[in-house]
Amino acid sequence: MTVATPTAVITTDIPARLDALPWGRFHTRVVLALGITWILDGLEVTLAGALSGALKNSPTLQFSNLDIGVANSAYLAGAVLGALGFGWLTDRIGRRKLFFITLTLYLLATAATALSWSIGSYALFRFLTGAGIGGEYTAINSTIQELVPAHYRGWTDLVINGSFWIGAVLGAICAIVLLDPTWIDPELGWRLSFLVGAVLGLVVFVMRLWIPESPRWLMIHGHPDEARRIVEEIERSVPHDAPRAALPTITLRMRTHTPLGEVARTLLHSYRRRTLVGLTLMTAQAFFYNAIFFTYALVLTDFFGIAADHIGWYILPFAAGNFLGPLLLGRLFDTIGRRIMIAATYGVSGLLLALSGYLFSIGALSAQSQTIAWMVIFFFASPAASAAYLTVSETFPLEVRALAIALFYAIGTGIGGVAGPTLFGALIDTGSRNSVFAGYCLGAMLMIIAAGVAWKFCVPAECKPLETIARPLAAME
Repeated sequence: MTVATPTAVITTDIPARLDALPWGRFHTRVVLALGITWILDGLEVTLAGALSGALKNSPTLQFSNLDIGVANSAYLAGAVLGALGFGWLTDRIGRRKLFFITLTLYLLATAATALSWSIGSYALFRFLTGAGIGGEYTAINSTIQELVPAHYRGWTDLVINGSFWIGAVLGAICAIVLLDPTWIDPELGWRLSFLVGAVLGLVVFVMRLWIPESPRWLMIHGHPDEARRIVEEIERSVPHDAPRAALPTITLRMRTHTPLGEVARTLLHSYRRRTLVGLTLMTAQAFFYNAIFFTYALVLTDFFGIAADHIGWYILPFAAGNFLGPLLLGRLFDTIGRRIMIAATYGVSGLLLALSGYLFSIGALSAQSQTIAWMVIFFFASPAASAAYLTVSETFPLEVRALAIALFYAIGTGIGGVAGPTLFGALIDTGSRNSVFAGYCLGAMLMIIAAGVAWKFCVPAECKPLETIARPLAAME
């Protein structure tokens, strides 16, 4: 690979060429190979919830509700630290290298989870699994944004994030089959369930060999010839008629890395309003999702008397609502616009959670109607949560994109996600419906506040090139 002088100046049309392409087989490969990260996360999170009953009944582990909440929080804590460390590396050494580092960590850790012998070992392996997934978020979100054409970016990003729930369905099916005592001993079944994630990860590893480094990252970090070669290969694989002479160019001073001081100035000064929006959206959705979904099975078992080996059947419709939301509403984020749709989905989610929480507190819901209520709530909450990642990944300059995703994910998940499962585990342990309702009200309030922030401050980024939304730090006038 030819490396240009770090301070060399180039004028390039690479971003415009990438955005001018129609959808092709290359983009489909990107979605499949990179988007499957969310399927893995969905599988992991669903298994953690669906297997909670089996972990409590395990003669080896004998977990309490608090133990399960702590272990789930360990997974999220690992995701936070993994996002921060790998996010910094993603901007520094490139997106593609991180694909394989983070995926390898995930593979080893999730396989090790199947061998857990105590709360300490289980929490440790869940922590390491989360670190791999957290690192995946930063590299994958950055690359998808930088490879997908502008007119498809919003819907594609939301659907890919929504594919988390395909993983949730796989996790539910694993729980249904492998926890059925007529088929297999549940003590072995929950261990085999975690091995499913490792096998799926091996398939993903092979698929990622087809994905190149981001040309946008390469052109800034001293590899313009390599960036040009990759774009030409993409163009040959995607038939198009865009006239090269008509495409706009951008002039850049190449760099080897972006100092952390410049990152801080960018986030806290140049783009402080966008920083406020990103933090608010991330924190609200992290608490809303992680607090409810990590303790989903506990509510069904403790308050509705559902057997642990039947939890998977209740997760299936819940997952369907979560996937259908981004699939059916995603195009509206590119047509009606980011501001209106983000505010609407956050606001509706919060109001519906407060209403269903009240009905739960007075005992007006059965296990079936509670599941239907959650299905409707998360039809709106799923595109809202996905839009948080979309907002952060497209509204900051390329040089700090991955680290910005990592920081907002880490802070949002640290505040809202890590605390949420432990808090709800403790609330459920009280046996009081009113206590759980109070937790639901907190989640609803956070979502409604986020809706207000989005309505006032969201950037109208729909169908615009990334370089127009946030000019690269290396750009020259």
